[in-house]
Amino acid sequence: MIPLLKEVGRGKRGARDLTYEESLYAADQILNQKATPAQVGAFFIAERIKMESVEEIEAFVHVCRNAAYREYEHGGIDLAGPYDGRKKSFFATFASAFVLAAAGLPVTLHGMASLPPKWGITLHDLLTEIGIRPSSLEKDTIVGAAKETGVLYVPAEQWCPPLLELRPIREQLGMRTVLNSAEKLIDYGSSPFLVFGVYHNTVFDRLSRLMSKLAYRRALIVQGTEGSEDLHIDRPTRTYVVEDGTASLQVVDPETWGLDTPVPEVAWTPASQIRTAEAVLKGDGELGFFHQVLLNSAYRLHLAEKVDSVEEGLYACKAALDSGGAWNAYEQWRNALLH
Repeated sequence: MIPLLKEVGRGKRGARDLTYEESLYAADQILNQKATPAQVGAFFIAERIKMESVEEIEAFVHVCRNAAYREYEHGGIDLAGPYDGRKKSFFATFASAFVLAAAGLPVTLHGMASLPPKWGITLHDLLTEIGIRPSSLEKDTIVGAAKETGVLYVPAEQWCPPLLELRPIREQLGMRTVLNSAEKLIDYGSSPFLVFGVYHNTVFDRLSRLMSKLAYRRALIVQGTEGSEDLHIDRPTRTYVVEDGTASLQVVDPETWGLDTPVPEVAWTPASQIRTAEAVLKGDGELGFFHQVLLNSAYRLHLAEKVDSVEEGLYACKAALDSGGAWNAYEQWRNALLH
């Protein structure tokens, strides 16, 4: 590791990006606990200062994938949000998963207990709030619930053990690392479609090239709420659609479909997140949050080629909510993981 640390640790001007082969070696050393804690921390900090290259992130993704349990081919769409959670925004993607499942599109969600730098509310917290202990779930139980309902939830640190081993170092550093991107791209369910959240639009170009290298059929990179994969409902959202090796900028404006709606400021807790999600799934609740779930679901249904237009997706997703299908999918999934 020392020669590689010298290359990435020469400062902002002197550091160079590693080749893909060098990056694979570094990822193997770090994820398989061959490097010392000091070397791991130094590498993460040096990469943070330099900024990770496409090849470096790709290498960490592949080593993570090799270390992870990925035998179950769920297909459908992977909703890849930030593992450091949220503090100020509604988890529209959670409710959206059951709308999509009710509309016939398998969904993969994944996450872990909160991490730096945000230390926000995570999907793990939402599951815990409804009585599920995600870190204690057996793989057979998780896969069984996915087959029954169309929603796969993966506790990432259990399905990719190196992530659990590296948690103490990440907590001590208190900043984002290359893993904050790589862990969201492990693709536990072999999904051809991906929705990936980013915080800054400056990473659009690099990540669009990465999505092409990872061979997703179609990927949507979203500059969403708090860096999440959720489209805004009160203003336009910048996105990149990546398909066949090319990326195109698309600004998604909810006003196009008459859905632009202000959303109230909420002091979010896991309990209030669940109450709001359940209200939406019952076809009730605050209109802004209902519209946000509807728009995100419709856009994802179109991305995954289940409908020919976003408008058609809106009709399909509204029907899934109005008929009770989305709520039934949620109840069925929750009960399957509770037993």
